[in-house]
Amino acid sequence: MQTPPRPTDVFAAPTADRERSADPPGAGRPTRPTAGADRPTAGADRPTVGANRPTHLAARAARWSVRHRGLAVGGWLLGVVLAIVLGSMIGTHTLADADYSTGEDSRAQHILADHGYVDTDSENILIQRATPAADPRALLADPQVRAALSDAATRVRASGVATALRSPLGVAGASVDPGLVSRDLRSVLLTFDLKGTADDPASVDPTLDAVAAVRAAHPGVSVEQFGDASADKALNATVGKDFHRAELLAIPLTLGILLAVFGAVVAAVIPMALALTAFVGALGLVAFASRLFPTDDTATSVMLLIGLAVGVDYALFYIRREREERAAGHGPERALEIAAETSGHAVLVSGLTVAASMAGLFITGLSVFTGVAVGTIIVVLVAVLGSLTVLPALLSLLGDRVELLRLPWRRRATRRRHSDVQAHLARPGIMGRLLRRPAPVAAVTGGLLVLLALPALGMHTAEPGIDDIPKNLPIMKTYGRLSAAFPGGEVAAAVVVSGTDGADVTTPQARAAIDALRSRAVASGRMFEPVVVTVTDDHRVARVRIPIAGSGTDGESVRALHTLRSTVIPATVGAAPGLRADVTGTTAGSADFNARLNGRTPLVIAFVMVLAFGLLLAAFRSALVAAVAVGLNLLSVGAAYGLLVAVFQHHWADGLLGYTSTGAVTNWLPLMLFVVLFGLSMDYQVFVLSRVREARAAGLSMRDAVTVGVRRSAGVVTSAAVIMVAVFSIFATLSQVSMKQLGVGLGAAILLDATLIRVILMPAVLTLLGDRVWRGDQPGPDGRRPELPTQPVGTGGTRGDAGTVGTVGSVGSVGTVGSVGTVGSVGTVGAQVPVRCSDRWAMPPG
Repeated sequence: MQTPPRPTDVFAAPTADRERSADPPGAGRPTRPTAGADRPTAGADRPTVGANRPTHLAARAARWSVRHRGLAVGGWLLGVVLAIVLGSMIGTHTLADADYSTGEDSRAQHILADHGYVDTDSENILIQRATPAADPRALLADPQVRAALSDAATRVRASGVATALRSPLGVAGASVDPGLVSRDLRSVLLTFDLKGTADDPASVDPTLDAVAAVRAAHPGVSVEQFGDASADKALNATVGKDFHRAELLAIPLTLGILLAVFGAVVAAVIPMALALTAFVGALGLVAFASRLFPTDDTATSVMLLIGLAVGVDYALFYIRREREERAAGHGPERALEIAAETSGHAVLVSGLTVAASMAGLFITGLSVFTGVAVGTIIVVLVAVLGSLTVLPALLSLLGDRVELLRLPWRRRATRRRHSDVQAHLARPGIMGRLLRRPAPVAAVTGGLLVLLALPALGMHTAEPGIDDIPKNLPIMKTYGRLSAAFPGGEVAAAVVVSGTDGADVTTPQARAAIDALRSRAVASGRMFEPVVVTVTDDHRVARVRIPIAGSGTDGESVRALHTLRSTVIPATVGAAPGLRADVTGTTAGSADFNARLNGRTPLVIAFVMVLAFGLLLAAFRSALVAAVAVGLNLLSVGAAYGLLVAVFQHHWADGLLGYTSTGAVTNWLPLMLFVVLFGLSMDYQVFVLSRVREARAAGLSMRDAVTVGVRRSAGVVTSAAVIMVAVFSIFATLSQVSMKQLGVGLGAAILLDATLIRVILMPAVLTLLGDRVWRGDQPGPDGRRPELPTQPVGTGGTRGDAGTVGTVGSVGSVGTVGSVGTVGSVGTVGAQVPVRCSDRWAMPPG
């Protein structure tokens, strides 16, 4: 005699006033209990007296939503509308320039702000002749150069938005600066500041119009403008078009993939609608959170990226499981209950893990990461809330109408037969062959991932700066000519000189120290003229602007910064009693940001790993499973890092992706990739492990449970991965190098995670570990695996013609299970069933 194992119960539907089975007609006829029977067998969906109902959050949320469908759907829509309307009314607080800084860079900026220094947007007008002059005096004596320079100064001053004009010639309204003549003896500069502040400058348009008029009036020389505001204007137009195109591509592309997955328009639209409403609602909520945690455009981009991916994936997991259970013969209500118990719980665990991973960014103490963390946590939790509440309500409301507008070439799923399952399990396939030798498979796959991760050891990070912008833009071509004529002019370091006790920095001693700083910096060969000194109104702080070599974030600029901080300043300002100097600027900010990040990254990684381990331990009750999951995630992230370095720190992929390598990875990207990938990979991890645990709980051996679990989840995991890779790949088409790196890094990592790791490496590792993973239900004493029912246990066999074989088999008066099944018209179940089986396995594995 063999009794089937006792798997975990799935929750039953409410019993009050229930008069019908949820299974469709023909799925089974209720039988009257005989005397002495332990419980009635009134149908698959009819709960048993005293049956345990799941109490986890996903199950309770689904039950509530099904009972209050109108409230769940209407409340979701109302909440989204209120969030975005109220959020728009109060506005979103964004990060100021000073909020991005840290370390010495931050200290220098705060000193300037405390003493009333107002940072402004600076602009440059580059005037070039075709051939070099004999000397600077001859260049300034050129009539065409003099005329263009004078005309430009007059028109810019007349625009009403310019101040602090500087010119190499004495022109009206401008101070004279001999350093504005280039070494190539072809170029001169007219510089000015825009009125207002760097965070709120005056419009640059009047000066652009003035320069265009000068260019038209003086065709004998080249006249171009480049600066903070003019570059921002040109780049915002380009980047804005990029993101608009990405948005237009992401939605139809995702919808097309969902149509291919479900084969029905209604089923495909639901995940997309849920993801988009979750993103819109999260934007409104971020406006409230920005009072404490200001945000920026990067955070919004990451919100869209992650929100669309997880929102669609969560709904996909849920709907696919509900459809599978309906195809297995369950009634609509029962199928939805099983989906909530399994996929709903997986969605909850996955969403909490993503949110917990993103919370690790708070440890950095950097405002840019804090804004991203808050936005992403909000959009993920909103997506989880929608998947656990409004999605069950919609599925309950629609029922099988969720498959309306089915594509003509897609057929409805048919109910699977037990014999098909046995034949399917009998065919080893590729996975079966791989799992026969799990040790070599794990070694080869793991070794390949380690090889992919090795380039990450040479990773160099830097702030994107001007190198983040495509070189083929007209504004960048102007920048190239300006940098060639005046090296370092747009990537200057700013040395903030202040008194240690609030002393005056205009005293002869202080002026001598600043003059020495200027001379020694230029003499180093890594810093250049023009050096500009600005003193605050209270005479307590001087800002010394020194152009440095390089692009601002490359190795040459870093070496120049090191020379300035370790050699030039200690020998000049640092040697003067009562004075101190702090360096700010693009290069200083990048170096200090990297230093803070390098110091905090180990803490973030440890926090995320420990938290993920704890969540997985709570979800799967196995420390070994949690440890394996964390280890595989680390391999996935390491391989993604290696690919990122191989692609973006070298030039071989420049033409393929339409960019020019900067030789560095964006400094915020590695940590961002770690927390995002660690969270997102849980989508697949939790879902696959849940299916493996279900098979193991049903009594399968660990090898068979892995095969069944992975095969049953392969379709939905592949579909989810295709959606994520497609969405992330769109970001690889954007103009900014940092966005390309984000798209390629995330897309490649998800692709590796869903293929090599989840389909090959994880099954091999679980098979190697065997019974040590879960020591739950085991095969029967005779060594045979219990049969898995093809329809809900507790129903009779399918009613049909005489001679139809009953599905379950006749159970004798003492509980003996028939080996073949009683032949008859209704497949009657015997008088007493000693063991209650769960109907979770209504659809057989395979």
